[in-house]
Amino acid sequence: MDIQKAIIAFDALSQETRLRVFRLLVEHGPEGMPAGTVSEKLGVPHNTLSFHLSHMSNAELVLSRREGRSIIYSANFDFFTGLIRYMVEDCCRADFASIRKDKKSGASIIELMNCCPPKKEKKS
Repeated sequence: MDIQKAIIAFDALSQETRLRVFRLLVEHGPEGMPAGTVSEKLGVPHNTLSFHLSHMSNAELVLSRREGRSIIYSANFDFFTGLIRYMVEDCCRADFASIRKDKKSGASIIELMNCCPPKKEKKS
């Protein structure tokens, strides 16, 4: 992943409606859901949702496919995994974060070291 793609993706996710849409699509997995259902669940008018989905599609965050008369949207998990990998491998110092492959499940595991422990509150 290059920095320009990462910037475009983060820009797209930095808007409340788009972040809510993306989170909902992630919850529904690779099968996704029809645009109308997304609109209903989030209470977003169809034309507004269409604008946001287009923006997210251009940022490669969502995929779409036609099923009959419906357009089904899903999170682009491959792209988002690449974005997370980019952040961990290219932006974090190796002594703070790493990614390793779990041999048993084949899943990628992100390990974050305790680089920034929470500050303790002072008691008055």
